[in-house]
Amino acid sequence: MKDCKITFIGGGNMARSLIGGLIEDGFNPQHIHVSDPEPQCLHSLSSAYSTIQTHSDNLTAAQDCDVLILAVKPQQLQSVIKQLSPDWQENRLLISIAAGIKIDDMARWLDFDDAAIVRSMPNTPSLVQAGAAALCANKAVTKQQHELAESILRAVGLAIWIDDEEKMDAVTALSGSGPAYFFLVMEAMEFAAKEMGLEAETARLLCLQTAFGAAKMALESDESTATLREQVTSPGGTTERALHELDDGGLRGLFENALIAAALRSRELANQLGDDNA
Repeated sequence: MKDCKITFIGGGNMARSLIGGLIEDGFNPQHIHVSDPEPQCLHSLSSAYSTIQTHSDNLTAAQDCDVLILAVKPQQLQSVIKQLSPDWQENRLLISIAAGIKIDDMARWLDFDDAAIVRSMPNTPSLVQAGAAALCANKAVTKQQHELAESILRAVGLAIWIDDEEKMDAVTALSGSGPAYFFLVMEAMEFAAKEMGLEAETARLLCLQTAFGAAKMALESDESTATLREQVTSPGGTTERALHELDDGGLRGLFENALIAAALRSRELANQLGDDNA
């Protein structure tokens, strides 16, 4: 991996996080190329990572690269792929981190037989090397390319392969949109604590550390989240009383409905953006 050339099309926050993670993992920054139309973006990247190669032209950046990572908005993906299509090279791996766009649509726009394509759904905690990404690949992706794609996404957190692209809508609903759900829960808990008399900063720090600690416990334990919940819920205690209130308020059903709604919207957007006339 350390000898291959990786090109990013788009130099926004997600690309920046992946670049930082790769360099921290020991990847040679001189083999990283980034293309972006915004001079300020390229200047910021060059300041942060002085030896990476920056370009204002996508075709120049992509020339002779082994891996091309599309880190643009989903609405821009079709035009970017069609621009790159005439110069596409055999054995090159395409990785898209643009939400919603299907592999078949990318392959059609690329117009290259047996193009190796990986679709990935990272999330925003990747910006602090604590991301969760799901990946799926078409049949043209080799074992070595599978390993390469996984190592790139693993540089900013967890990377898990999905065997069926249809499941990516559920991934989007769970881990893609998931950080916002937890932020909302933390926001609500902070507000309630302040209403009960805690200072704002005290409420914030206690809430955030509690969220972090609970996630760390769950990650490091072999027990299910249900078992962990039971272990901290003493019969007749304060936690049990609070959980009864949440259950009576229909919390589980609300979360189920929320994820279903997000998955349906993901599917709608994929169909809209996959239209050749989009």
